Amino acid sequence: MTAAPVTTDQSARGGPRGVAVELTGLGRSYGPIHALDDFTLRLAPGELVALLGPSGCGKTTALRCLAGLEDPDAGRIEVDGKDVTRVPTNKRDFGMVFQAYSLFPHMTARQNVEFGLQLRRQSGQQRRARAAEMLELVGLSTQADRFAHQMSGGQQQRVALARALAIEPQVLLLDEPLSALDAKVRVQLRDEIRRIQLEVGTTTLFVTHDQEEALAVADRVGVMRDGRLEQIAAPEELYSRPVNDFVADFVGVTNRLAGQADSTTATVLGHLVPLLDGSAGSGPVVVLVRPEHLTVHADPGGAHTVTSVSFLGAHGRVVVALADGGQAIVQVPSSSVGDYSPGSRVTVRPTGEPALAVSAQG
Repeated sequence: MTAAPVTTDQSARGGPRGVAVELTGLGRSYGPIHALDDFTLRLAPGELVALLGPSGCGKTTALRCLAGLEDPDAGRIEVDGKDVTRVPTNKRDFGMVFQAYSLFPHMTARQNVEFGLQLRRQSGQQRRARAAEMLELVGLSTQADRFAHQMSGGQQQRVALARALAIEPQVLLLDEPLSALDAKVRVQLRDEIRRIQLEVGTTTLFVTHDQEEALAVADRVGVMRDGRLEQIAAPEELYSRPVNDFVADFVGVTNRLAGQADSTTATVLGHLVPLLDGSAGSGPVVVLVRPEHLTVHADPGGAHTVTSVSFLGAHGRVVVALADGGQAIVQVPSSSVGDYSPGSRVTVRPTGEPALAVSAQG
């Protein structure tokens, strides 16, 4: 589900050179609401960073400040080492794609892609050549003469992406670009966005509320809460080594199991689990365990009871009522879903993968 590491040699791909982007100490308030609170983020040249978080966490505000669509109350924005904090949007040389496709309905796909080039006073021949190149890049060469109403939502969003890339922007900004599409098209287009971003090499900020989307496309994912970054890391690290329970709960499904910690380990369901750095070190704790880090076995004498079983295609899910009154969600191979049924007795144990423990009191 995760993407390949970013390649920093943009010239090897024939695309424009990626630039570094730094947002330092950004603040933005709307009356008593602090949308950004000392927000700091750095994107390496050619990197794709996804900002992930619940509604109102500040991720779109951060993107809009970077775009110049909003002015931060405090802080500094630098692109390629230049301060652009107060530079107008039209002077920042950014490409933007939003949830709404925002295509000009009276223009064809080709004309939409050419629009930014026309504003930059490129010749007709240059515009046509560049538009053809970009439509080829997004797989829409055969749709060049179609109007927006003649294309599907996914095709319209590809045109919007081609238009954003046609001007060879220093930075590409994507704000929930896939949320209006159906599930299958979203998966197809997110993979296309990643392929294109790697091929072109543009430094990219991608804002989404969809955790799977963020993990699939980004070099690093930043999880936000209340205007701040809780954690930013490669997708694998973010999922496997969350720094707190908010990140663990927001990124993926997490079981909250009662345990007893002793320094670097905790006893959970009668078995030892190694603890991640930052865990509560002693006493009663809640241990955050992923469903795939538990096993379940049918056992007529088991202490726990199956409450529901789901077949999810590539895998299954068994929900178990624990003897201590808690609940566990266990991921199982799809071939074994039929081994369990509501009311059956089972044993559940952790696999021994490291987990995060938080205080049972807090």
